[in-house]
Amino acid sequence: MEEDTLNIINKICLYKKQSMKEPKGRPKSGRLWKTEQTKRFSGLKNDKPLRSSWRRKMKDKAEKQSIKNYEQELKQAKRDAIELKKQRREENLKRKLENERKHEVVQVITKTAKIKRMKKKHLRKIEKR
Repeated sequence: MEEDTLNIINKICLYKKQSMKEPKGRPKSGRLWKTEQTKRFSGLKNDKPLRSSWRRKMKDKAEKQSIKNYEQELKQAKRDAIELKKQRREENLKRKLENERKHEVVQVITKTAKIKRMKKKHLRKIEKR
């Protein structure tokens, strides 16, 4: 009698296991590739991260700081180079303007009445200094 009950219990357990493996049908969301959740997220075991020694941490920190300093030096050098180019460009423009003004042929207008008789095109070319 006991063997029969054990046999029946085993068959029921086997049937339950088989029914769990069978697909339940098409999911309502239509996402067939998604698997059914067997365990809760809170039930998953989380591994503790490996702990590093204090020396290792300090070494990594010093390395990061040195890399940061090197990057800042590179950026500063780039900024200085750009600033230097900008100054040279401005100096060259000033020198060019001075040279142009030195070598200009200038005609001084002594009689201001001439200006009143001039045409518009001619007046546009006149510069006052």
